[in-house]
Amino acid sequence: MTGKQFFNWQTSGGVDDVMRLVDGLEKADIEWCIIGGIAVNHWAKEPMVTQDLDMVVAAADIERATSLIEKLGFKSERFEWSINFKGTSKVSIQLSTEEFYRDFPSRAVPADVHGILLRVASLEDTLCGKIEAWKDQERRQSKRIKDLGDIARLVEAHSHLWEQLPEELKKQVQKP
Repeated sequence: MTGKQFFNWQTSGGVDDVMRLVDGLEKADIEWCIIGGIAVNHWAKEPMVTQDLDMVVAAADIERATSLIEKLGFKSERFEWSINFKGTSKVSIQLSTEEFYRDFPSRAVPADVHGILLRVASLEDTLCGKIEAWKDQERRQSKRIKDLGDIARLVEAHSHLWEQLPEELKKQVQKP
């Protein structure tokens, strides 16, 4: 079973939703990238299963991207810090509107994730995004624990990142 086949099985047809999203964003020339767990999966040694696709677009393109994604057949729901989309599969697409992530697309790199060509946040941005999420005391404990695990996975795969961790994290993540 290929990575794409596994992802498709695990998400009940998620490849079609993701490919439709990527194709639409690329044709519209919208600057975007994947952040969060999928980005960690690209940079870490061992991918973990996720049905979430967290992304960000250039600040000037948020409304244009939202309109485009809705025209592609995704249903949207707006929240304070994101716009969430659902297609026909189990994939949940979350477009972050947080200021913190706004410059990530300008530093994104092309990446093959589960056999799908995506734009992924740079390694350093992926780590910074996970640290920012981990620091959020209002996040559920289970999410913060996952963020800590993702940070550890990134450091295990790229040992030089350990030096970029805040002191509080260095106490929790083993030095490689």
